[in-house]
Amino acid sequence: MKAQASKLVIAVIIALIIGIGIGYGLGAAFIKPPVVTTTVPTTIYVTQTAPTTVVETKPTTVVETKPTTVVQTQERITLTVIGPWAGAEMEAFMEVLKAFEKEYPNIKVEYRIYRAEDLASVAPPQFAAKMAPGDVIFTAWGWWAKKMGEQGHLYDLSNLVNTDEFMKGIFDPVTSNGKIYGLPFTAWAKPGFWYRKSFFEKYGLEPPKTWDEFLSLLDKLKNILGGPPIVTGDGVGWPISDLVEHFIITFGGPDLQLKLIKGEVKFTDPEVKDIFEKYIVPLLKEGYFSEPIEWTRALELWWQGKYALYFMGTWLTGMVEDPNDLGFFPLPGCEGVVMGTDYIIVPKYTKYPDEALLLAKWLATEGQRVHVGTKSGKFATWLKVGIEDHWGPMQEVFNKLKAMTPLPDLDDSVGGDWQKLFWDQLKLLWVDPGKLDQVLTTLTQNFPKE
Repeated sequence: MKAQASKLVIAVIIALIIGIGIGYGLGAAFIKPPVVTTTVPTTIYVTQTAPTTVVETKPTTVVETKPTTVVQTQERITLTVIGPWAGAEMEAFMEVLKAFEKEYPNIKVEYRIYRAEDLASVAPPQFAAKMAPGDVIFTAWGWWAKKMGEQGHLYDLSNLVNTDEFMKGIFDPVTSNGKIYGLPFTAWAKPGFWYRKSFFEKYGLEPPKTWDEFLSLLDKLKNILGGPPIVTGDGVGWPISDLVEHFIITFGGPDLQLKLIKGEVKFTDPEVKDIFEKYIVPLLKEGYFSEPIEWTRALELWWQGKYALYFMGTWLTGMVEDPNDLGFFPLPGCEGVVMGTDYIIVPKYTKYPDEALLLAKWLATEGQRVHVGTKSGKFATWLKVGIEDHWGPMQEVFNKLKAMTPLPDLDDSVGGDWQKLFWDQLKLLWVDPGKLDQVLTTLTQNFPKE
């Protein structure tokens, strides 16, 4: 019995030894060593569109001993900008918007085209419904911007800029009861008749210095071309109105332009009628002007040499193949030049008022510096932009115009339904000069009373 007990004890001891060995092997295979953790600070940056940085520091447990940074960026917003520019003019303006997006990457800008006359029809019903076609809007019609502001649809922009830093009088059309409803962008001018230097050199021609020389030049050009030397641009009528205003300023003086705008002088008054009878109508009857042609098509035909002269604004410089081949001259004796700008307005119904106002301010200041450096054919109204910032061809134009009296555009200043009537009546005169009395009477009878 003792022998059997001894054998049993030995067997148990052996089994225990084997079990311990197996258990140790399994533990080594499946049980990992304890983890040593280190607590380090983690910085979280929350980036917002507004200039506010929220910094929150809190401990976190990590396996590695390296700090961890988490960056959160607010979703990019989109602003819609409405303007009148297409083609080459739009390309120049897009350079401005790209510069803004680069400076403010959290704001994306989309551009849509609305002519001033279309905008004046589309926007009011939307405003009445507390909606807006865009967040930031451009219009050349200061009178319309002022009207929309007075009706309560636009933000007062008085506190966005220092008006002393801009061209004198530039805010007048958009100011009402001490409130400014539009900021000026870059300016254009309507300086005179454009010609190709190479064309004049080919035929030994020179810009005229007297009215008689102007008539002589037109006669020579008509013989060279075998047809009208001056191409008449047309759109909804405004190119012809620009040309007529140039004659009024030349032969009536800058004061007559201002008196017509204010309604102090009528179109049927002798001093106005004489300009039409002595200067404009005779040129029409002599066949010196073409029939009205869509203005961008007219530009193409003029550049191709089908016509020799084209009365158009300075934006033309950015629409031709070789601006260095451009020359221009005003009518001899002209002392004034129509200048104007496109105004920036901000509807109260934008979803992003802070960002829209930021964009409006930037466009009216630093945005101008960008724009005049492109082929826009514009010059700055913000006086902190130097002549050296302008595109080369526009520097030459600016130097020629600086001695002339800047004047407001007649039909843009009067505005309303009369503006469209003005355009239509002048187109009628162009195709039928014999209806001068009818045209002048219609313009006088329908001129706004206020």
